[in-house]
Amino acid sequence: MENEEEAALSSSPNPLDVDPALQKKHQSMLDRLTDRHQTRLGSSLTRRSAESDSSSSPSFESTSTFLSRFSNSKSSIESQLAQCRLGLSDSTQVKPQLDQISSSISDLEKLVAENSYFLPSYEVRSSLKTISDLRQSLEILSSELLPKKKFAFKNKPTRKDPIFESKEQEEEKKPEKPGFRVPQSPGFWNKKGEILVHKFKGSELGEFTIADLDSCEVRLTGSVRALFVHRLRNCRVYTGPVTGSVLIDGVEGCVFIMASHQIRIHNAKRSDFYLRVRSRPIIEDSCGMRFAPYCLSYQGIEDELREASLVEETENWSNVDDFLWLRAVQSPNWSVLPEDERVGLVDISNSEES
Repeated sequence: MENEEEAALSSSPNPLDVDPALQKKHQSMLDRLTDRHQTRLGSSLTRRSAESDSSSSPSFESTSTFLSRFSNSKSSIESQLAQCRLGLSDSTQVKPQLDQISSSISDLEKLVAENSYFLPSYEVRSSLKTISDLRQSLEILSSELLPKKKFAFKNKPTRKDPIFESKEQEEEKKPEKPGFRVPQSPGFWNKKGEILVHKFKGSELGEFTIADLDSCEVRLTGSVRALFVHRLRNCRVYTGPVTGSVLIDGVEGCVFIMASHQIRIHNAKRSDFYLRVRSRPIIEDSCGMRFAPYCLSYQGIEDELREASLVEETENWSNVDDFLWLRAVQSPNWSVLPEDERVGLVDISNSEES
């Protein structure tokens, strides 16, 4: 109908040359077309305004959704801790429950890592502090409920085998730094000048600890949920994918090649980090830190990285967050490692397990 009216207007003679009745008809058609154009213009502007409002809201909605999910997960973990403390007396039930809580905390860490790119810095800090408190509560509860005994596998290693010494054995030798608790998990402890190799198989281990090493090379292949690194000097550490988080504390003169969803570094000096990480690496109380992209290779690593959602390069290795540097300018505590000083591709395919 509208097209017919427009065609009629374009083909009609000049209204000044016709009688008043025809001129009145032309004016009526013009008024109707003008009204339609105005109505369409108003609808278009309203739609664009709604689309603009919609496009500006995802960040708020995403942050709100994250905080809701985080709060619900936190409450669930706290409830599990309380139930475990009050309701379980059978020691055979305690260990599976504690393992489940540890897994839930790791999932919460992963949630923060996957959403940290859009969260305000204060929300990231608050979330990480909450996770640290939950993990400390779990460690305290574990020490209360589980009998203290040395970790052992079915196939017990020889006395000279460097792998899997217990936490209690190390606590007798060195006092712990205030504010940092070395987790009671299998790992490499108290070694000097050795090559330490381990391959994670399936769900064999949820957490792994590397502590009190001097001038050692550590090669870890396969996937692990969480990795703790504590008090290393002049060491090289090569790891496959960590599906949760890596916590590094008290290292000096070391080289790390790591892939993880989240990496936190405390009290580190003069160390190089080759990383692939889903969220921004976090450093605190550290200096002389240099960063470069992940460069590790071994048979099957691409499949493992893909399963851990770490196959894509995010470039976050160069987007470091120094929590104690509040100025707008670049932190002097870290820098990008110059290309001519970087190591090449490190291949650990032929490593034999310790």
